[in-house]
Amino acid sequence: MNPLKKLAASALIACSTLIAIPALAHDYSNDTVTIDHPWSRPTPPGVPVGVGYMAITNHSDQDITFTSATTPRANNVSIHESTMTDGTMSMRPLKDGLTIPAGETVELKPHSYHMMLEKLDGPLKEGERVPLTVSFDGADTMDVMLHVEPLDGDMRSEERR
Repeated sequence: MNPLKKLAASALIACSTLIAIPALAHDYSNDTVTIDHPWSRPTPPGVPVGVGYMAITNHSDQDITFTSATTPRANNVSIHESTMTDGTMSMRPLKDGLTIPAGETVELKPHSYHMMLEKLDGPLKEGERVPLTVSFDGADTMDVMLHVEPLDGDMRSEERR
């Protein structure tokens, strides 16, 4: 192979690698915040509520607050906390948002903090990517994509830890 063809082949391989990286990326960052692995679960037809999970890392030296989120797929998105008390699971909205302490990560996950996507415009389907705008007090607003993962997706995530 002549040197020009080798160079062209190398450039093509390098470019294809660069194209694949963003497709695999599942985290979003700015100067203050990293949002890692935003995901949701599929919903059955007719069920008007979905969930959203992610890990939020605050890289600043000041606490920030996750105050709200919006998506064109739901009429409202609210931030909730689930807790287990005396064998009973309960859920409550966090009207003042969720504090992310300076230098720490807070995980939104099943049976803990999470988002409720209320009044969905249709079922969330496995493999779908749902646009979500996440707002903070103390950090810039971020646009992310919730990846709708299989129903057992959280079980596989827990096994990896």
